[in-house]
Amino acid sequence: MKLALLTLLLVARVAHADVERYAVIIGANTGAADEQRLRFAETDAARVAELLGEIGGVPDANQVVLRSRTADQVRTALITINERIRVGQRAGHDAVLFVYYSGHGDAEALHLGDTALKLRELEALVRGSSAQVRILVIDSCRSGSITRVKGGKPAPPLALPSPGVDESPGEGLIVLTASTAGEDAQESDQLGGSFFTHYLLSGLRGAADDNSDQTVTVAEAFAYTRDQTVLASSRTLSGTQHPTFHYDLRGRADIVLASLGAKGRGTLTFPDNATWLVARGSDVVGEIGVGSKRRTLSLRPGRYFVRGRQRDALLEGNVSVTADRETRVETAGLERTEYARLVRKGHGEILRAVSGPIVGPVAQSAIIDGSSPCLGVLAGWMVVRSDLTLSPRVVACRGESSNRTLETTSDQLGVDLRLSRSWDLGKRLAVDLGIAVGGELLHQRFASRGLAPSRSSVAGHVDAGAGLSVPWSRGFVAAEVAAQTHIFSVEDQAGDRDLAARFAVRAMLGFGLWL
Repeated sequence: MKLALLTLLLVARVAHADVERYAVIIGANTGAADEQRLRFAETDAARVAELLGEIGGVPDANQVVLRSRTADQVRTALITINERIRVGQRAGHDAVLFVYYSGHGDAEALHLGDTALKLRELEALVRGSSAQVRILVIDSCRSGSITRVKGGKPAPPLALPSPGVDESPGEGLIVLTASTAGEDAQESDQLGGSFFTHYLLSGLRGAADDNSDQTVTVAEAFAYTRDQTVLASSRTLSGTQHPTFHYDLRGRADIVLASLGAKGRGTLTFPDNATWLVARGSDVVGEIGVGSKRRTLSLRPGRYFVRGRQRDALLEGNVSVTADRETRVETAGLERTEYARLVRKGHGEILRAVSGPIVGPVAQSAIIDGSSPCLGVLAGWMVVRSDLTLSPRVVACRGESSNRTLETTSDQLGVDLRLSRSWDLGKRLAVDLGIAVGGELLHQRFASRGLAPSRSSVAGHVDAGAGLSVPWSRGFVAAEVAAQTHIFSVEDQAGDRDLAARFAVRAMLGFGLWL
């Protein structure tokens, strides 16, 4: 009886034990003297601390945020937090320790200014904590340019030693790193942070909650972060980045990192026809991919800027998130900008250029005496940048003439290159002015006995003209009128050849598609 009562008391104590969550968040933009300064490592650290306080269950009193600190200061902070955890456990509190680092590093150490914290020492400080669960997240490697690579010089890859079976005094250790051995961890100007941390935070805000249970576990967060980081980094010059995950838990299926249903927060739900980026002021707070299963983010009440990238246009606008309510983003209430117009606005951080084919009928006044207008088709490719539009084109047309003794067919096959500058008028119209240079092959066939059956010559031309275009969905309709000067050789009655100039007007109606 006494044994049973003692067992019940022990079970009750364990069942009602408080769980305290602690965090040490480290960000360092500056590494060693020969390493490029990072732009967003300390910003990422601040974002992680904010999110852990909002939905990660880590109160401000249990957070230590270190930015631009030395190795000794980081070491002291970890020792101090470990002592706090031990004191709390003597009072009956279980503990979870979360340690995050963003900055420079190599295979041996984290680079904190001109000081270094050995990686094995960091691991020992985390592993040696008496917290039941210890989570170590490292976003570190080398450096780059527009999409920067974190770090300074080529070095052996960041590598955590594999834990032994009996090394952990608690229930387990979880390690997440931004990249595998030999890869770079990259920063993004558009996101204002690293790919890895950006997608980790998006996942914790709800994008990773695949089973919609209003919680995000370590496994859910990592799976989402890995997939999105691989996808985003595969489009960069530095190459694909593969986050890694080491999971060494005993007696637990998984650990909840974020609870989304906290009172006083709101949710923002997105349609599935675009990839969405969410910002508060200049700070990007989350992203929902076009193929994401979960399309809701948990956010603090307030006003947010949303940007959606569809297949054919960019959607932008502001939405308000209300406490304890769901807000749905309605595309009808957002400003829609087609991609060509977006490029002309100079939004190079979103899209530097857009291109696609154009084809349509063309009519040109005759450049050969007595011939009818030359009717045919134009096909080309348009490349739109913020400053100019470049369009190589091929034109084929035919004109005819006849009298009592002679019927003539005039074929014209030409190529040209047009440079133009466009201006957007309102939301549905753009006008441009441009010049073009090119050449053509002229071929005449005659139907009259006693004359040569055909004659060929070459010509060059210079155009100056104006155009307009109207976008629709992912395509556009364009019209152009140009004044042309053609220069080619002609043969006089004596058989001598000389250069001649002919003036013409060409009109074109084109149908294009942005790819």
